[in-house]
Amino acid sequence: MVFKDIALQCIECGQEFVFTAGEQMFYADKGLLNEPKRCPECRARRRQEREQGVEYPIICAECGREATVPFVPREDLPVYCDECYRRIRARESSG
Repeated sequence: MVFKDIALQCIECGQEFVFTAGEQMFYADKGLLNEPKRCPECRARRRQEREQGVEYPIICAECGREATVPFVPREDLPVYCDECYRRIRARESSG
């Protein structure tokens, strides 16, 4: 298989980045089927945030209390505090 550099757009920052032929070869060797969705800078920042345990403030969609979550909440999806999340998961798994 012949690999060529391709331009992709980062879903996080919107910047264009190059998915090099070498990176594509590495992905293929590791059995990774999907192209990266984030640029190298955003991937590095997310990795660092996970390692440092960065928390983001939220208002729970269930109980309305303030809480924090270890990911950037999306506007189009409900986000729950730990207690409500566990209760909802228990309800769904028993239901």
